[in-house]
Amino acid sequence: MLYVRESSNSFGQVCKKLHEAAAENKFGVLGVHDLKDKMQSKGVAFDHECRVFDVCNPGKAKTVLESDMSVSTALPCRISVYEEYGTVKVATLKPTDVLALFQRPDLEPVAREVEDAMVRMIDAACNA
Repeated sequence: MLYVRESSNSFGQVCKKLHEAAAENKFGVLGVHDLKDKMQSKGVAFDHECRVFDVCNPGKAKTVLESDMSVSTALPCRISVYEEYGTVKVATLKPTDVLALFQRPDLEPVAREVEDAMVRMIDAACNA
């Protein structure tokens, strides 16, 4: 269900490389949620670095949504960059597993293409 990679790069480097990898794979970064900053701004002490990237390939999203609008509840795709026990990790829910929840096997090829691209993005962000 999860695809997780560890990186020897710094947290900032991984975030920068993920932005670049998204563009290289024809995905846009729709937003980045800095959970540490957001929690601290609400008065909640949270010392872990964690940024959640909302990513989307508009063409793939259009294909899926035209087939089943309820899939919009699972969009955009998310990639999380976080520090855990001193290690930088990058993770995502596998689109093939998420889409399987909608019981639409006809959309599996699109989910596979999106998943393959997301794995490439994560791998690129984690590589030295």
